[in-house]
Amino acid sequence: QVQLVESGGGLVQAGGSLRLACAASGRTFSSSAMGWFRQAPGKEREFVAGISASGVSTYYADSVKGRFTISRDNAKSTVYLQMNSLKPEDTAAYYCAKASFSAAGSSSYGKRNEYDYWGQGTQVTVSS
Repeated sequence: QVQLVESGGGLVQAGGSLRLACAASGRTFSSSAMGWFRQAPGKEREFVAGISASGVSTYYADSVKGRFTISRDNAKSTVYLQMNSLKPEDTAAYYCAKASFSAAGSSSYGKRNEYDYWGQGTQVTVSS
């Protein structure tokens, strides 16, 4: 069983930064790719960023590329999402998820059905 707990969300002005963290329990963290997704009210949950189990490979949605950075610390069983230059359209609940694979092609990271555990989410609100 894996539990994922997100933290770090909050209210920030446009142009500001936030760092999300996702702490994982269970023994499979270091062998699993991880992803961040987000869901705005009335919209589908969408892929934001993914990272392979080793941390060598990272992937981003076009909408956040160059502004967000995903990273992980396998010793702490934690994955991070550094969000800079935030925009009002980044407002959403952010979820971390554990992938069913350790590494894969870029297209796999964006598919929700490739993830077998999800956190409860943390709210990010960006004011204009």
